[in-house]
Amino acid sequence: MALPVKQQLTYWGIAAVVFLALLWSLGQVLAPFLVGGAIAYFLDPVADRLERWGLSRVAATTVISLSALLIAVLLVLAVIPSLAAQLSGLVEATPKIFARLQAFLTERFPDLLDENSVIRQSILSVGDSLKDWGTQAAKTLFTSALGVLNAILFLVVVPVVAFYLLLDWDKMVARVDALLPRDHAPVVRDLARRIDGVLAAFVRGQISVCIVLGVFYSAALMLAGLDFGLLVGAIAGAITFIPYVGALVGGALAIGLALFQFWGDWVSIGIVAGIFALGQFLEGNVITPRLVGNSVGLHPVWLLFALSAFGSAFGFVGMLVAVPVAAALGVLTRFAIERYQESLLYRGLSRAEAEAKAEQSAQDAS
Repeated sequence: MALPVKQQLTYWGIAAVVFLALLWSLGQVLAPFLVGGAIAYFLDPVADRLERWGLSRVAATTVISLSALLIAVLLVLAVIPSLAAQLSGLVEATPKIFARLQAFLTERFPDLLDENSVIRQSILSVGDSLKDWGTQAAKTLFTSALGVLNAILFLVVVPVVAFYLLLDWDKMVARVDALLPRDHAPVVRDLARRIDGVLAAFVRGQISVCIVLGVFYSAALMLAGLDFGLLVGAIAGAITFIPYVGALVGGALAIGLALFQFWGDWVSIGIVAGIFALGQFLEGNVITPRLVGNSVGLHPVWLLFALSAFGSAFGFVGMLVAVPVAAALGVLTRFAIERYQESLLYRGLSRAEAEAKAEQSAQDAS
């Protein structure tokens, strides 16, 4: 006989508290393992397909690892230095952009921007603040990313963890399935399939969408001759997983830079704006329907709340687990609503009796 519901909730509550305590106390240690696990989860369908083509699991994992290593080397040699250079250039160009904005406003609205004007002082202070913030953020990013400990963790531990988890993924899933309580195994499997469906649609699908759009925006903006086009495209692609935010932020940044660079050349400015309009059309009508599907089951507002809450409470590692936790809680909430709508509390005793009588009548008639 299954345990009473109250006792089950007690055990699951203890498990949740232990999970949160581990995130709180071992966040920095868990980060590379979580990243490695996410990579293995993302690549598991690729390994399964290679197995269906006749490769063993070891061979499939080796092929994927070598391909990932080649891509990483190409990124380090070709893309990352350009991104770093453009980020540094954008930080240095920020005061010039605000100076151009100040000159434009002074020319159009001379009475509005006299030397003692609040707006003039605000523009100057915003430009200086952005430069200082950008410089400090870039220094912090590079010093933290190139630190010895972080380099060892993320350049050695993450690939090793991803390799071994990908190699043993099916065995681990089978092992976990064997440990499920027998009375609840079918329900737990069903919930796990639903959570996996949401994660597969969102994580695998949205990452693919981010990569495709990032490459498209970067290549198109560079071909259009926009300075910092690679950086703007990478930013727009990276935050595309939040609906419309990637296009709005990337589009505003690109058009602002285009106005600064191509002022008076309205054709070039129109081309930059058209690139983001085309990107949005392709995303909504071609890329997202094919790679993600029509229904993800993870509402953008719920996702933003999960990222904010877990990020504030647990830092970087909290943001890593925010998406799977949000997906799991969403599935569990829908499951609870389904059970509630099937219960006597929702349907009422009279309706349940009527349905029972109708079912009995149908059985008697047959």
